[in-house]
Amino acid sequence: MGSHLDHALPEPVTSAGREGLAAILERPQETVVALDFDGTLAEIVPDPEQARAHPGAVPALAELAPQVASVAVVTGRPAGVAVRYGGFAGVPGLEHLVVLGHYGAERWDAVSGTVHALAPHPGVAAVRAELPGFLDAIGAWQGTWIEEKGRAVAVHTRRAEDPQAAFEALREPIAELAARHGLIVEPGRLVLEVRPPGIDKGIALSEFVRDQQAGAVLYAGDDLGDLAACATVEKLRSDGVPGLLLCSGTEVPELAERADVLLSGPAEVVEFLAALAKRLKRV
Repeated sequence: MGSHLDHALPEPVTSAGREGLAAILERPQETVVALDFDGTLAEIVPDPEQARAHPGAVPALAELAPQVASVAVVTGRPAGVAVRYGGFAGVPGLEHLVVLGHYGAERWDAVSGTVHALAPHPGVAAVRAELPGFLDAIGAWQGTWIEEKGRAVAVHTRRAEDPQAAFEALREPIAELAARHGLIVEPGRLVLEVRPPGIDKGIALSEFVRDQQAGAVLYAGDDLGDLAACATVEKLRSDGVPGLLLCSGTEVPELAERADVLLSGPAEVVEFLAALAKRLKRV
């Protein structure tokens, strides 16, 4: 295995991960590279509207994309927002980039510059309308912040006096509110997102890998919402498709424990992608 690696590419800690990396290096033209956005390509910031891709992310992806089958950004954000915050449009080398927004309910293709989307779930509008009064009635308004996400709505507790306590106190009430409208809650890092069921990053990744007829897959994520994509990679491995799992940061132990390569955050994710691109150019 040592012949496949150089010092810039950390060796995966699992045998499945080592097999995945070997397959990517040997058959890059069959590889799908899929990446979360917030916390993986972009730093987590107090105001999600201020999130932007790491300065090295687009250059690294532009070097990597032409050497692999496909690159996809898989995010809970609206696809158009991720494209704007990522700076992905009109970039040489990223002509075939795909952004799967709202956990796959939306798809933006760089080749056309357009977004295709499923019909919105009516429960989202109902929850959006109820949330301010709902939070006020349970005494949880102070320090919380509602993020409008189009096909979903999220409650952030990062600005609360005790962010983790506020997060825990809101989990059950918001889950009950969501259930009344046929929706589910996706917990994240100090955020509770209310969205339609039957859509997650695992389903989006599975469908994309199948459409691409991929022979190998790399996935990088950082949060609870990425666990479904992690499970998809593990399922693909059991079906004979090698895979490599990268975890950005250690804030979500459930994800970090299942990763093949643990990276400290977006800066190291970008370094990994750039190193992979350079390594593939030498193959």
